[in-house]
Amino acid sequence: MRRKKFDPLSNGRGGRKLKRSIYILPSVFTVGNIFAGFIALIATLSGQYQQAAIAIGVAVVLDGLDGRVARLAKVTSDFGVHLDSLADTISFGIAPAILIYSWGLTDLGNFARFSSFLFLICGVMRLARFNVQVLDLKQFAGLPIPAGGGFIAATVHFFPDPPEIPVFKPLLVGATYLVSLLMISTIRYPSLKQLNFGRGKSHLAILTLALLVAGVYYYSQYVLLIIAYAYLLSGPLARLYQSVNYRLKRLHPKSTEESQF
Repeated sequence: MRRKKFDPLSNGRGGRKLKRSIYILPSVFTVGNIFAGFIALIATLSGQYQQAAIAIGVAVVLDGLDGRVARLAKVTSDFGVHLDSLADTISFGIAPAILIYSWGLTDLGNFARFSSFLFLICGVMRLARFNVQVLDLKQFAGLPIPAGGGFIAATVHFFPDPPEIPVFKPLLVGATYLVSLLMISTIRYPSLKQLNFGRGKSHLAILTLALLVAGVYYYSQYVLLIIAYAYLLSGPLARLYQSVNYRLKRLHPKSTEESQF
C-alpha cells in the first residue's frame, strides 16, 4: 500500500499555522519597507542624509522581496497590493521628496518646494496608474517609483555634501524633473520580476549576484550610482533605438528586408 505524501500546508493544526505564517510573510517585508521609509524621514529631519539614503535603499530591497515572496508562495491578495502601494508612497514618494529638498534644494525657496512636490505627485500618479493597469511581468510603463526613489538615494549617497559648484544645483533640479516626468511617461522599462535564478545558467546568475553584493558592500557609492543611472537611462535609450530603427526601416525598406535573408 502506497503511503500518502505528507503535506505540511494542509495537514493538522501545524499545517494551518504554517500556512498562515507564509500568508503574512510578504506583509512582514512590506511593514519593513514602511519602517525604512519612516527611518529615512526621521534621519532627513535630523540632518543625517547618508542614513536617510541608506534607509531608502533598504526599502528598495524589501519592496522587491515582498512581491517576489508573495508570488513564490502564491499568497497575493488585494490587501497586500494596497498595503504595498501605501508603503511605496511613504518610502519612495514622501521620503525622497523631503530628502532631495533638505539635502540640495533648500536655498531655492518656493521653487525647491515646487520641485520636491512635483516628484511626489508624479510618484503617486505612477502608483495609481500601476494599480489599475494589467500586470506585465516583463515591462513597466513609466519609471517605477522605487527606481525614482532609489535614484535620489543613490545621488545623495554618492555626494555626502552637495558639491559647491554653480552648475550642480541646475543639474540637480533638472535630474529631479527628469525622474518625475519619466515616472508618468509611457516609456517602457524592464521589470526585474522576470529574473529567474533557478533555471538556465544558474551558476552565472549566482556569480553575478555575488559580485554585485560584493561591489555594493565595498564600493556602494559607485555601484549604486551606476545601477540607478543605468536603469534610469535604459528606458529612453531603448525608446530612441526603436525610433531610429523604425525610421531606418521606412527610409530603406528593401535593404532591411534583404539583410534578413
